[in-house]
Amino acid sequence: MTRTTHALLSVALAVALAAGCGSASGSAGAGPEVTELRYQGSVGAVTFPELAQDLGYLGNITLKWVGNTISGPQDIQSVATGQTDFGGAFNGAIIKLVGAGAPIKAVIGYYGSDADSYIGYYVADGSTIKGPRDLIGKKVGVNTLGAHLEAALKEYLRRGGLTPQEIEKVQLVVVPPVNTEQALRQGQIDVAALSGVLRDKALERGGIHPLFKDVDLFGSFTAGSVVLTKRFIERNPATTRRFVEAFAKAIDWTQTHSRDEVIARYKQIIARRHRNEDATTVGFWKSSGVHGKGGLIAPREFQTWIDWLQREGEIKPGQVRLSDLYTNAFNPFGTGGAA
Repeated sequence: MTRTTHALLSVALAVALAAGCGSASGSAGAGPEVTELRYQGSVGAVTFPELAQDLGYLGNITLKWVGNTISGPQDIQSVATGQTDFGGAFNGAIIKLVGAGAPIKAVIGYYGSDADSYIGYYVADGSTIKGPRDLIGKKVGVNTLGAHLEAALKEYLRRGGLTPQEIEKVQLVVVPPVNTEQALRQGQIDVAALSGVLRDKALERGGIHPLFKDVDLFGSFTAGSVVLTKRFIERNPATTRRFVEAFAKAIDWTQTHSRDEVIARYKQIIARRHRNEDATTVGFWKSSGVHGKGGLIAPREFQTWIDWLQREGEIKPGQVRLSDLYTNAFNPFGTGGAA
């Protein structure tokens, strides 16, 4: 059993215990629905729900920021244990949490990779690392274990012909994203997984080049989704629908407006929320990376990772079904209902 799987099983147990203690949410038809949603944000960035709120799409729903996170698995574990109401993570992490027994369901895609927004794995100029086999015995810096960065790396190694035993010899090192470039330049790690503004700033400074990118392996794809607990959905159907609709329209807004408009709006939101942040990083925003219109989830965006996790021995065949993982039922772009 891997450390990640053990942690997810612990979360599943905590969820089961919490479920027996009741919830603050009302049940459908038995009282008012929850309209204040707790969530974790990201420093110097704007989430789609925050954009939806600023655009007026949320209606009577309000958001309560409870802090920031840099880890998708941690974000959805907080949802599963009732510390927050919604959170997002790499689809593979969602599959593992559901497989461990957590009663969560993905309702909308929220990030991904395309020609402008992608995860790159970078080495220093002059590095002897040229291909997959050169990574045996080397250190790769990632933001968290058991998520997108680990999955893409292991797929790269597998396609490069490495055996499971050889892949185990590639050491994953958890490094905060803001420190990853420095760790690479100082030789503390051999490969740095970088994305977004951190990638672009590192490339501007020079001295590094890509070994590979996740889009080289998978093409453009939505990589992660936002989840709610099944209990929340059952007890708050109207709130769920309004939240997902607003979320979808916010994604569509970034997909249909110019880069300059999106950046300007993001800077205004960051300035108004008074979290003592530097808004310059959003100036590097290029795209949402979300592949589906308004965050619609495609079956392959989960099936790819079900197959991968089965190969890795993280889940058993048939342990998790697509119907257990996600629904597009609340997304207006799935029915053509969005204006």
